[in-house]
Amino acid sequence: MEIERKYLIKKRPEDLAQYPHMEMEQAYLCTEPVVRVRKEGADYVLTYKSKGLMVREEYNLQLTKESYEHLLGKADGTVITKTRYRIPEKNGLTIELDVFHGRYEGLLLAEVEFATEEEANSYCPPEWFGEDVTMSSAYHNSTLSQKK
Repeated sequence: MEIERKYLIKKRPEDLAQYPHMEMEQAYLCTEPVVRVRKEGADYVLTYKSKGLMVREEYNLQLTKESYEHLLGKADGTVITKTRYRIPEKNGLTIELDVFHGRYEGLLLAEVEFATEEEANSYCPPEWFGEDVTMSSAYHNSTLSQKK
């Protein structure tokens, strides 16, 4: 089960280079349910996500580079590219800050995953976070991939 909150960013942290990060590329074979292929650095993953906003089922399956490239060719919509930064947060949490490239250059989204819904609901984000878009599917990567 994936329990996460998602935020737009109003002020990009200036010291991003100090945090672990990786380049990502992802595309969608289906958006309902979500079936995604993703390149995460040197890893390749097929992901299924159920319907939902803050809480969704998620399953991941490792792929070979060849199977990823084969499936990528069958994807619909825009291939999303971004750099993901992993920023330590209070209470042992991690902020995953996505800095988008290509079509969505300039878009910054942060996700924070939680162990429980209660923990997610009580989270107070840092001041550099902007609007909470957790309950909007407009900022799901699967939605962004399908915009014309």
